[in-house]
Amino acid sequence: MTQNIPVVENIMNANDRLAQTNRARIDAAGVFSINILASPGAGKTSLIEKTLPLLKGRLRVAAIDGDIATSIDSDRAAAAGAGAAVQINTGGDCHLDAVMLHGALEKLDLTQFDLLIVENVGNLICPANFKLGTHKTVLVASIPEGDDKPYKYPGTYRGVDALVINKIDLLPYVDFRMDYFKQGIQVLNPDVTTFSLSCRTGEGLDAWVEWLVENAKKA
Repeated sequence: MTQNIPVVENIMNANDRLAQTNRARIDAAGVFSINILASPGAGKTSLIEKTLPLLKGRLRVAAIDGDIATSIDSDRAAAAGAGAAVQINTGGDCHLDAVMLHGALEKLDLTQFDLLIVENVGNLICPANFKLGTHKTVLVASIPEGDDKPYKYPGTYRGVDALVINKIDLLPYVDFRMDYFKQGIQVLNPDVTTFSLSCRTGEGLDAWVEWLVENAKKA
């Protein structure tokens, strides 16, 4: 019988070691870093686009955007005001890993920035399994996705430091039970920092921005 478990463990251990190297590099530059996870269409890129103008004059921001193909997301980040935007094309992989981030960091002079935003590939399963070396992991959930996602993807919801509930402007039009959704989060991750906001209307963005600024100052 073929034994694959040791191989998988070796891969994950190697990834975790390189993630520690990435973190040391980020820490040495005094930069606060976040890894943004979400399913496709939840609003990762929109959140970055709306956040960057609000940080102008307060934080110098670099963005690293992961996607299977194209440079659409990094182009949008640059247009929104990122001081530098690096695109990672995974070529089919459904997640970023520490090796990919390590290569992207080589293209940045981190000493010129206060905040590094890493936008992971749109997926609620694979990205949660690979450490990158960032300080915080942020999950973007959106109202149209439904209120059952914490129950369907417990591993992802359990492992994040902050949760952004996006598209709250659609609550009157979508059958979304906020109490049921938050009950699932409370069971899995009671200490998670939560932001309810709308990238379309701007509601709730200020609290999110202040959280980024406070953490960047600590770094």
